[in-house]
Amino acid sequence: MFLTIRTTGTAERPATDLGFLLHKHPDKAQSFTTAHGRAHVFYPEASAELCTAALLLEVDPVALVRRGKDKGRGGAPDAALAQYVNDRPYAASSLLSVALSTVFRSALRGDCQARPGLAGQPMPLRIEVPALPARGGPDLVNALFGPLGWTSVEAVPVPLDEEFPEWGDSRYVRLALEGELRLADALRQLYVLLPVLDDAKHYWVAPDEVDKLIRAGEGWLADHPERKLITSRYLSRRWSLTRQATERLELVRLAEADLLDVEDVDNAVDETTDTEERPVPLAEQRREAILAVLRDSGASRVLDLGCGQGQLVQALLKDVRFTEIVGVDVSVRALTIAARRLRLDRLGERQAGRVQLVQGALTYTDKRLTGYDAAVLSEVVEHLDLPRLPALEYAVFRAARPATVIVTTPNAEYNVRWESLPAGHVRHGDHRFEWTREEFRNWADTVAERAGYTVAYLPVGPDDPEVGPPTQMAVFTRTDTAPDTAPDTANDSTEKEAKAA
Repeated sequence: MFLTIRTTGTAERPATDLGFLLHKHPDKAQSFTTAHGRAHVFYPEASAELCTAALLLEVDPVALVRRGKDKGRGGAPDAALAQYVNDRPYAASSLLSVALSTVFRSALRGDCQARPGLAGQPMPLRIEVPALPARGGPDLVNALFGPLGWTSVEAVPVPLDEEFPEWGDSRYVRLALEGELRLADALRQLYVLLPVLDDAKHYWVAPDEVDKLIRAGEGWLADHPERKLITSRYLSRRWSLTRQATERLELVRLAEADLLDVEDVDNAVDETTDTEERPVPLAEQRREAILAVLRDSGASRVLDLGCGQGQLVQALLKDVRFTEIVGVDVSVRALTIAARRLRLDRLGERQAGRVQLVQGALTYTDKRLTGYDAAVLSEVVEHLDLPRLPALEYAVFRAARPATVIVTTPNAEYNVRWESLPAGHVRHGDHRFEWTREEFRNWADTVAERAGYTVAYLPVGPDDPEVGPPTQMAVFTRTDTAPDTAPDTANDSTEKEAKAA
């Protein structure tokens, strides 16, 4: 199973920058253990003008059978011989998708530790997959990749036997994609579309596959003409999961078209009837609470970390006391929508000079974010995996170190008050966790003590006497005390990684 990624370079941007994006050094051949074999990454060519990275996946078909994972086409068990004699070691499939997510995890997220701004820049790419199962043929390959920004999509059928052309073509194609895209976008497309074209998955499709699909499809899947087919095949035609994914993608599509406020969808549940007076949306209450704290702090230069589609940046821009506003988000798609919301191309010179949108990951230190009066993390921390929180803590509280930091997050205890939210569910599918008030305070107190801040807590929304407010807020104020610089045993590797950036 084989895949190559090639790019060309210029004097300003050498082709070997591909190694920074993939987090794999061009001068080294590296091997990684996957659940079903060994993945090897190497560079057949690496110069300033031309650089090619290759991913070779060695799959053991016997190991697949022993693990009981490979269910073959359509989820039905293969015949006894077919379990051992099949195309899994040679043809691109969901096995290669898993290898991509394992070996190029940071590249898929769009993180670039050494070059924070590099991951957000489109680059000339040529991606080749020599043997790709395509149930639907070259026409389907073009229908899937054609709308995604590639200038050239080549899907050449592989004959069953070159010596006997009268036998016709196999179900495999040689795929070659060319275009100028962000590497993260290209890898996410492959991650989703390889198993879609194969129309089979080698592992059980659990409910968390919906979250994986939504994350990997960010920026391209919601409005894709073949969204229905992609969603159905990716989720192995499991009707309940397909419906769930379709509903979530439709909300994303409406939000991207400015027909719906995605922030309200994420964290608010409307339970009013037509005859009741509509209350102020929780998202609006949250923004007003944040603005009040920023005004009281005297901040004029503000960071909105994880700014999403720019709702808070827009509110800050309306208040002249905020002279410099920087919105930061890892999603280029979200920043594009934010720019459209703010009408950056139409702002006057003075207004345009007050606001800036920056692509970056909050789990890495970034010198561009130092020296600001205040930073806001509004409904951000719950979207991170818990093991990544120490990296965010270091990047924000110890490296950027603004005078004031405001953090808001859902209060898990309040979820019982949402009648339409099933018991045990979080408010949004991408939330990795939701904290109780005690859990949030334990985290915030620890961060404040470790980083040299004091912290105060404020409710946002109606403060229920039993379960508290729907949103909880922590306001961190920097003290003159220097932060604890002693290595933290739970975060030592994270600090070294962050400092290296």
